[in-house]
Amino acid sequence: MAAARRRQGERLPIWFMRQAGRSLPEYHRVREGVGMLEACARPELVTEITLQPVRRYGVDGAVLYSDIVVPLRVAGIDVDIVAGTGPVIAEPIRSRGDLDRVRPLDPGRADFVAESVRLLVAELGPIPLIGFAGAPFTLASYLIEGGPSKDYARTKAMMVGDPELWHDLCGRLADIAATFLTVQVEAGAQIVQLFDSWAGSLAPVDYLRFVQPHSAAVLARAAALGVPSIHFGVGTGELLPAMAAAGPDVVGVDWRVPLAEASLRIGPDHAVQGNLDPALLQAPWPVLAERVRDVIRSGAHAPGHIFNLGHGVPPNADPDVLTKIVELVHAEGPALRAEALV
Repeated sequence: MAAARRRQGERLPIWFMRQAGRSLPEYHRVREGVGMLEACARPELVTEITLQPVRRYGVDGAVLYSDIVVPLRVAGIDVDIVAGTGPVIAEPIRSRGDLDRVRPLDPGRADFVAESVRLLVAELGPIPLIGFAGAPFTLASYLIEGGPSKDYARTKAMMVGDPELWHDLCGRLADIAATFLTVQVEAGAQIVQLFDSWAGSLAPVDYLRFVQPHSAAVLARAAALGVPSIHFGVGTGELLPAMAAAGPDVVGVDWRVPLAEASLRIGPDHAVQGNLDPALLQAPWPVLAERVRDVIRSGAHAPGHIFNLGHGVPPNADPDVLTKIVELVHAEGPALRAEALV
């Protein structure tokens, strides 16, 4: 929490995106026979899955076990998560006539999320719970494409071809995302992350015109709740200044830009998060350990640094390697930061 507010303490904090599951055998045991969205709707199961990596790794933050399409489903969108594919929308949003199917999120229908947060906060003690939501662009891309996409062709075509429809859609999605974050914060989440996973597919001029205003609206709602926020996307090196200008406290950086350079791009008013390449988790430990140290040294040049991967934990990651990374960050982080600043 201190690092997010640019008051870095002696300890370098660390958590992993997608740390709640995927690579953990205990996760697969408790999820056996239970669909992803069904699991997200069971508070006791959400609590157990969220706590599993905290127990195993000793990370400094717990991220709520959920998915960015959960609020869409709560708002009435017919969406499912298909194994091996990802989110699939039964009826994509392609025209003005489809827009009315994107309705406001009734907080009362997200009671299961609030209950999960309350249970977790009671269990976690001093460890902060990280709430999250998908940013309007990324949510829109799923709704328009009907599922994951390699080129976001339909999304971009609507964005530039029918700007009025695009802004109306993203305005509704911004309200859904902000309401989803509000439910989590009011139940006890202490910090939030806005995922714009696919914003890196955009040119800066299009991001500024079509995307940033809607992300800024979500982040402003989070700031009004009094909690710090993190804004993250993949492949967003050219967008970092614009993402920072959207108003987060922390900018998440993938592995393509060193943290020291990222900090120069976003300026001194924002902390950074990241940014070890997840693919390197497969490398021999001595090599990987040096890359971890490189990230720590680079992050020391930002006014605040939260160690993380540059994207989510891969399903084939070795949990023992993640444990060793946490131990290294905690044991060597302060000295490495001091050394980098001499």
